[in-house]
Amino acid sequence: MLFVDTLDIASWDLECEFNNTDHRTELNGTERLIVRRGQPFTVNLHLRSGAYQPGSSALDLTAETGPQPSDQYGTRASFGLTDQIDTSQWSAAVTSHMDMVSLSICSPPDAPIGRWRLSLGQAGQFEFVLLYNPWCTGDMVYMEGEKELEEYVLAQDGIIFRGNSQYPIPTPWNFGQFEDGILDACLRILDMNPKCLRNPGKDASGRRNPIYVSRVISAMVNCNDDQGVLLGKWTNDYTDGVSPMSWRGSVEILRNWDRTACEPVRYGQCWVFAAVACSVSRALGIPSRVITNYQSAHDSNSNLIIELFVDENGQLMKNSRDMIWNYHCWIENWMTRPDLQTGFDGWQAVDPTPQEKSEGVYCCGPIPLKAIKQGEITYKYDGPFIFAEVNADVHTFWKLKDGRTKKVITTTKVGLKISTKSVGSDEREDITHLYKYPEGSEEERETFTKANHQNKLLQQQDNAGLLINVKVSPEMRKGCDFDVFAVVTNNTGSEKKCRLVFGSRAVSYNGILGGNCGFKDLLNSCVRLYQPLGKYLTPLRMNFSNYASHLTEDNLIRLAALLVDYSTQEAYLAVRNIVLVNPEIRVRILGEPKERRKLAAEITLQNPLSVPLLDCCFTVEGSNLTDGKIITERLDSAVEPGQDAKVKIYFTPTRSGLRKLVVDFDSNKLCHVKGYRNVIIGK
Repeated sequence: MLFVDTLDIASWDLECEFNNTDHRTELNGTERLIVRRGQPFTVNLHLRSGAYQPGSSALDLTAETGPQPSDQYGTRASFGLTDQIDTSQWSAAVTSHMDMVSLSICSPPDAPIGRWRLSLGQAGQFEFVLLYNPWCTGDMVYMEGEKELEEYVLAQDGIIFRGNSQYPIPTPWNFGQFEDGILDACLRILDMNPKCLRNPGKDASGRRNPIYVSRVISAMVNCNDDQGVLLGKWTNDYTDGVSPMSWRGSVEILRNWDRTACEPVRYGQCWVFAAVACSVSRALGIPSRVITNYQSAHDSNSNLIIELFVDENGQLMKNSRDMIWNYHCWIENWMTRPDLQTGFDGWQAVDPTPQEKSEGVYCCGPIPLKAIKQGEITYKYDGPFIFAEVNADVHTFWKLKDGRTKKVITTTKVGLKISTKSVGSDEREDITHLYKYPEGSEEERETFTKANHQNKLLQQQDNAGLLINVKVSPEMRKGCDFDVFAVVTNNTGSEKKCRLVFGSRAVSYNGILGGNCGFKDLLNSCVRLYQPLGKYLTPLRMNFSNYASHLTEDNLIRLAALLVDYSTQEAYLAVRNIVLVNPEIRVRILGEPKERRKLAAEITLQNPLSVPLLDCCFTVEGSNLTDGKIITERLDSAVEPGQDAKVKIYFTPTRSGLRKLVVDFDSNKLCHVKGYRNVIIGK
């Protein structure tokens, strides 16, 4: 009969620094054990008496997570010592036993993530955090390529593209997923989600699945149905909170939510929702990136048609919930989709901005990009909404004073220059091809047929005799006066008498119109025929004195040129949004950047306006640069036109590597100017 001797454990060492570094979680700190599933970690046991005897020494271990641990749901597992580790299930094996017993423990690659308790027989138990493991081939979030993993899991800062499709503006963002307290805030997000509050045992089990967790993140980053992180607001009055433009990163947002007993943080808009969701996903171990879709359709009734109405001056009217946003941001999370047929693994679109409900909750996705591209919009989750954002057909109607409406000939398109930050650089990567086939291709027609997008299939390209478009200068800076042009081309072979209305209005990024910035109405424009083409150029002067008071924080102006042919009563519309460029923030690093060595940065911005700037303030932060804190420097005096606003700030980097110092400038007349400087910190 084999004699079994239970190990008499006096104490243990979790080897947090070694384990966390091995599991690529050391940036969270090494004071506690944070490991990734499907990968062994080491615990050193100190015995009170006796010694480890191979083949006869025993130890009963029990791992549990959640308030109602269950073997059936994978939230509880009992196991003993084996000869070697089995990475497919909970297992433990002794790897050495000289002065102490080194115990290697492994969780399965589909174990639920979160806080776990592990009992070492009768000796006691310890706690640890288990995360997804994109380095493990058996994990649903497994991703090949060390550069990609560095970018989509470990990078704590990045670029989000805003502006417009003609002028994408890179905006720096501090994701900060490894900053102090952020992982705990992310785990609290999971604990506070309504599914967990209703059935905590089932929710704990569901956390094995990144599809489930991505949906929870999408729902909990907004607060529309729950105690979520951010409250959205799309007006210009943020006096009872913080303007979405003011945020430089996710850290302050997540800490504020966690610190105030889950009170929603005021306020967010799409890029803020997306950036916070990206931070949470990366913190939990899901590869994630923020993407921007320019000319993004909001299809409120799932008919894949955006119906817009303009008045007699070509200005947009609020007649339906359908809209086209200048841009819209969401995230993509990387995972396999075993719930779907093969071929739909990889990037999945997840949208945390509250727009439409999904299964009764304000969340959206995940839906495979491949499903969007191939028109498989019945696949889970929320295919029709995302498909419409990048593919919807736009119908524009001209509403006359007598109540009649006429369809307008226009070239408005949606789903342009879908963008994300490139791997390993701050350059823009165009990923439109991941969402849609080239326009007019046979594959595109097949996709629309599959998605029942008959309107797009039946639409014929109008080869109109009259064409109108809007031309602008290459770069239009805030504070300057400049001209924009309505260009009419006459291909009819005869002279045309027309009415040309050319107007401009401030507009927010989500399509809400503001005040009038300039207007011209030519009742009897004569568009003659020249060889080979007749062109009629009408300038509209954009004066800073006219547009300054109407601009929203988005710095966007909507130009609309409406041409009415008197002989046919046909109406032609050209619309173009322009973004006014803020001045550049210059950042100069003083001294040699090294870990744990105090550094200085000189930050400068030139006033481009014709009026003085008052209440000037620079705000700076950066992961592993400013020690998780925000540095604020205010200027005591006004900055006159053409003069520099300049400050010097000091910070001490805590980690080596490539880091991003993110800067925001604010004043009474020039608000939320963003800048950054990449800094390589030496050891």
